[in-house]
Amino acid sequence: MEFATEKIGDITVVNLPTDVLDASNTEEFKTAIAPVIEKNKKILFEMSKVKFIDSSGCGVLLSCLRQLNGLGGTLKLCGVQESIRTLFDLVRMHRIIEVFDTKKEAVKSF
Repeated sequence: MEFATEKIGDITVVNLPTDVLDASNTEEFKTAIAPVIEKNKKILFEMSKVKFIDSSGCGVLLSCLRQLNGLGGTLKLCGVQESIRTLFDLVRMHRIIEVFDTKKEAVKSF
């Protein structure tokens, strides 16, 4: 899995390239995102392409947040589709990771 990234000041925006984040690809995701996390403290996942996420996908997002917090950084999400936002509300994930409608709103919040 390869990520397209862009820098906005000291924030690294990572465009998630997959439409599914589930048990079938979370290990690949972790391996691919590790170098990005090591080099950046403020990361924004742009998730507009992601149409489905399961508990493994939620787990990998929380794992990224824990790693970043351990390094003194933070993770935020934007562009989350309505069905995934509903899931985040249901499992209260939006209380752990900040979720924004747009990249612009998310970048302002750092």
